[in-house]
Amino acid sequence: MVTDTALEAELLELAGAVPDPELPVLTLRELGVLRAVHVHGTDAVEVDLTPTYTGCPAVEAMSLDIERVLRAHGMREVTVRTVLAPAWSTDDITPEGREKLREFGIAPPRVRHDDGPVPLTLGPTRAQDTPATEPVRCPHCGSAETELLSRFSSTACKALRRCLACREPFDHFKEL
Repeated sequence: MVTDTALEAELLELAGAVPDPELPVLTLRELGVLRAVHVHGTDAVEVDLTPTYTGCPAVEAMSLDIERVLRAHGMREVTVRTVLAPAWSTDDITPEGREKLREFGIAPPRVRHDDGPVPLTLGPTRAQDTPATEPVRCPHCGSAETELLSRFSSTACKALRRCLACREPFDHFKEL
């Protein structure tokens, strides 16, 4: 996140406090999609927002919410730009955001330990796990014994899993 002035830092804090429309337990700052705020003059601001994936339907709602908050703070002209580079990654989710996901019953994405593109592998069409360095833990009981039920859940960025210990189903925020 980039700021140069105290006003930009204040506006970044306000925009960052906007809840994500699909996961209202997270703010846009915690989700890591808010990139920068640039003030032009005394009452115009440009906000850089990176979607979690190209074509994310929540970008429009995020933009409108940011505009509403910043206009209420006295900004007459608010422009929200969609910025695709650098691409958003689940590594951009803050530690606070990961903990909130867990408390909300969603297994947070595993942290990738490498830089660069996410490898794409094509496999069987049936739901099955791909090898990972660490297991997806159940957000309810903490067990590492979980199974993939479906690669897609309530949104395209989540998968549906079940805990083999407590038998509870849960969403897992997929790594990108």
